[in-house]
Amino acid sequence: MPHFENSRDIQIAADPATVRSLIVDFRAWTRWSPWEELDPDLQRTYSGAEQGVGAHYAWEGNKKVGTGTMEIVRATDEEVEIDLQFLKPFKARNRTVFQVTGNPAGTRVLWAMSGERNVLMAIAGKLFFDKAIAKDFDKGLAKLKAAAEA
Repeated sequence: MPHFENSRDIQIAADPATVRSLIVDFRAWTRWSPWEELDPDLQRTYSGAEQGVGAHYAWEGNKKVGTGTMEIVRATDEEVEIDLQFLKPFKARNRTVFQVTGNPAGTRVLWAMSGERNVLMAIAGKLFFDKAIAKDFDKGLAKLKAAAEA
């Protein structure tokens, strides 16, 4: 199965701890996730740890957001890794990583998602999904920047 990886990054004028706090707490994602506003009736379930490793988030929404789960499986000061599972409108399991790197101007955040796709999904990915994901990541990172700098 073909491997894929998408990533986008942004510079944020805030300290790494502030930025990281918005990533490791799934409840804070309502402030910046690009998908939160796509379904006003989105059903969210939080379980496990409050934040960090073991925090779990499940969602069920309209056809724009689908259904799935996320769990933080690793969290350090510099990186947060999430096991992401889509259940609807299609099934997929991906790895999502946020790299949070402090620098003199604040924090650089890299948001990456990788996984395997069957041949049909690999073709669709190159034609449609990868561009849509990049656009969503850019929107989410801009909102993360606004939330962290507020």
